[in-house]
Amino acid sequence: MTSTHAFWLAGRQATGEDTFDVTSPWDGRLVGKVSVPTDAQVEEAVAAAYAVRDEFAATPAHVRAAALDHVSKRLVERTEEIARLISAENGKPMKWARGEVGRAVSVFRFAAEEARRFNGGEAQRLDTDLGGQGRLALTRRFPKGVVLGIAPFNFPLNLCAHKVAPAIAAGAPIILKPAPATPLSGLVIGELLAETELPAGSWSILPVANDKMPALVQDERLPVISFTGSEKVGYAIMDSVPRKHCTLELGGNGAAVVLADWASDEDLDRAANRIATFSNYQGGQSCISVQRVIADASVYDRLVPRIVAAVEAQVTGDPGDDATDVGPLVSEDAAKRVETWVREAVDAGAALLTGGKRDGASYAPTVLADVPAGVTLSCEEVFGPVLTVQKVNGEAEAFAAVNDSKYGLQAGVFTHDLQTAFRAHRALEVGGVVVGDVPSYRADQMPYGGVKQSGVGREGVRFAMEDYTYERVMVLTGLTL
Repeated sequence: MTSTHAFWLAGRQATGEDTFDVTSPWDGRLVGKVSVPTDAQVEEAVAAAYAVRDEFAATPAHVRAAALDHVSKRLVERTEEIARLISAENGKPMKWARGEVGRAVSVFRFAAEEARRFNGGEAQRLDTDLGGQGRLALTRRFPKGVVLGIAPFNFPLNLCAHKVAPAIAAGAPIILKPAPATPLSGLVIGELLAETELPAGSWSILPVANDKMPALVQDERLPVISFTGSEKVGYAIMDSVPRKHCTLELGGNGAAVVLADWASDEDLDRAANRIATFSNYQGGQSCISVQRVIADASVYDRLVPRIVAAVEAQVTGDPGDDATDVGPLVSEDAAKRVETWVREAVDAGAALLTGGKRDGASYAPTVLADVPAGVTLSCEEVFGPVLTVQKVNGEAEAFAAVNDSKYGLQAGVFTHDLQTAFRAHRALEVGGVVVGDVPSYRADQMPYGGVKQSGVGREGVRFAMEDYTYERVMVLTGLTL
């Protein structure tokens, strides 16, 4: 009999009156039952977080750092167990699930390091003008208040880590809402935090139903919202709370540009293999997976067959098998949506080069060429293992093609030329440009986020901490400087 997973209310385990099932996208088996907090329990968590906010902000850095270090070390110790949990609830192949645990280990480690050095203060002489003689300004950062972190299903551990770890490091209480499809990995973070000495109320992990979220989003005691998910939901949140601080990571349709100087057989093999891997990793359910390949005409005809071959070499199947590269999508409905978008593109004249088949929640790795500009696949984030290829003439046309999108998260540019790299960095309307690789590279300490409809604000531990805090100046008077 499957036991029910408790949630975490103000640092302690609790159960509500109802439960819901978490099932495997691969075979539909029951992975776990999760207890749902009642409205009264949600209110208790919010009230506790609000009440402890001043105490937590004043907690010594070493206390917060030690707690974060503890979580990082415990994740290492439980890597295989947690990876199997991620794979079971999300459908992620084990090779990628283990990688996700490793990234969460780093996120908590980076947060521990930042907790020790963040907010040391910046001193500024004010006697640059006569009226400021004898005065010194000291600027420090203080938490804006309780953070409401709303995490998605595609990285059920690491994106929860990206909400929780920076908040704790900055001394901001956090209420985390994991995705309904994949709450178990987020609840594990609660198990590890409960082993620390953090103040009661400084964190809660609540698997609240989506239809209960508007009240939480609009609660004035939660002035900061960090959301990762769909564009529609993210902007609806922002529109509903115009006076709150919102960090929104809302996805993209990542482009990989292959320019004329990336032309040797070795170059093209590397590009093809990287593109094939990172258009299909996580089942394509990554905001920076490769969705568009934009290749110079001089290399296009040699590159595309390599991409098709590399995509066909991706091993699909049981995510619990170490050999599997591509598992199912998070649900059969998600796979059906991808199927509909691909069919629409083909019916409109796109050439299906490989893939295009669905089996339950699984969708075969797919490559299309000559996709018409007006179809959904060319405009929206597919969030599935689907790749389009496009031929362009020269760098300027390639960069224009990248920018011809409402999204702007990250782009990859395959070039050996340093000047071209700097031109790409200046020209491309994205939050990050990865040179010599696909757009799917992310280091968890670097600033991560987008422009245009890809969102506002930045993740990446220190950058999230800045989002969660504000500057407060103290002016000292009568000093001998």
